[in-house]
Amino acid sequence: MSTENANQSESPKKLSLVVFSGSFEKVHYALVMASAALASGREATLFFTMEASRAVLAPSGWRHLRTEAEGATATSIDLSYSTRSIGTFEELLSACVALDGKFMVCDMGLRALGLENEAKREELKIETGGVVTFLNDARQQGEMLFI
Repeated sequence: MSTENANQSESPKKLSLVVFSGSFEKVHYALVMASAALASGREATLFFTMEASRAVLAPSGWRHLRTEAEGATATSIDLSYSTRSIGTFEELLSACVALDGKFMVCDMGLRALGLENEAKREELKIETGGVVTFLNDARQQGEMLFI
């Protein structure tokens, strides 16, 4: 067996991401990680909570995420990514949907921010639940990341 095949057989079968940060760049990178996992044949779950929950609100709540770059907006950073052939937020989100990624949003996080009655993006088929729901979705042969 080649080293590449051996490494892939030993790699995690599922990636479970807790997307906590309200930073556009960090939420964007969570989508990069999830779409890469899905594209390489792994399962992926994105569990949005606290400020990151805004990213899955309708119609484009991600545009309201704060940024790490002074003076920049989520929209301006996304546009700059596009001009440099980096997947945009919507492209990565669409890839995760097309590759059967799972989207969850934390009910406690929504309540903490007063967002529990806000509309969520329907195309994501978001499951609302808590930490126990997320942990029950994880796999023994998987990895969990906190972003």
